[in-house]
Amino acid sequence: MQRDERAGGNIPTHGGEALVGFAPELKSVAPFRIDDWGRYPACHMGYDKLWELRNHVARIMREERATGVVITHGTDTIEETAYILARTLDPEVPVAITGAMLTAGDSGWDGPRNLTDAARVAASPESRGRGTMVVFAGQIFAGHQATKVHATGLEAFAAPHAGPIGSVAEGRVEYGSGAGHARPVPLHPAALTARVALIPVVIGDQGELLDLARPTHDGVVIVAYGSGNLPPGALPAIRRWIGEGKPVVLASRCLHGQVTPVYAFPGGGATVVREGAIPAGPRTASQARMELTICLSAGVQYGGGER
Repeated sequence: MQRDERAGGNIPTHGGEALVGFAPELKSVAPFRIDDWGRYPACHMGYDKLWELRNHVARIMREERATGVVITHGTDTIEETAYILARTLDPEVPVAITGAMLTAGDSGWDGPRNLTDAARVAASPESRGRGTMVVFAGQIFAGHQATKVHATGLEAFAAPHAGPIGSVAEGRVEYGSGAGHARPVPLHPAALTARVALIPVVIGDQGELLDLARPTHDGVVIVAYGSGNLPPGALPAIRRWIGEGKPVVLASRCLHGQVTPVYAFPGGGATVVREGAIPAGPRTASQARMELTICLSAGVQYGGGER
């Protein structure tokens, strides 16, 4: 990005050649080829573009036998892109996704450092078999665990359910003991065809939004309170989803911890799970939505209960 006074703010400006020019240390990391696949704000990356990018990376791995891939990406939807790549690509070839919180021209711009660190991660022999990772502010996160946790800070990414798997310091890539190899088995949908809603419940919720979304979506992730509790007025709408055979996944609005169905009052997490909702496990709500989208697109069948 670069600030454009006529536009009144930051807009996509720099292609691959310019980014490489801003990061002169890249040349000493490994041989590379620049691929200007696209120049999009992160919030413009819909399912079609995400899947196009996924297939482009898969082709590079297959046809060009790349030993590593670096993707520069707008930070707003890095977690969705990283999740899809982590869940659908061969993990043998490392993919390092990075971005910047400051804009080219800002004092202390973090783009060159993050790009160089990502290249070091992608080029490291220790990264083989670790699949997709997010590299940001000197930390390395597994792609299916990374999420953006700060709107503007330089250390914008974390893995609330796991923590970082490694770091980059003084040009060295280091992984923690036993880090990064506990990955889900990749799925291989032909495309991201499933439509999954993401709906938060609110105080006094009667399930109106759940009912509105049901006719046009194949599944839903509900952002519940705490360990999976929600207003009892939303239960009838949840039953209607489950009655139509459409999966309901229960995530928490809390950044840390996960849905633990232990409350048995009406609307309590245990009650909702008994109705057939599926706890999201160690995933944020957005990650749970991507997981359900990938699974439904790949033909995974759900019959209620925890998966």
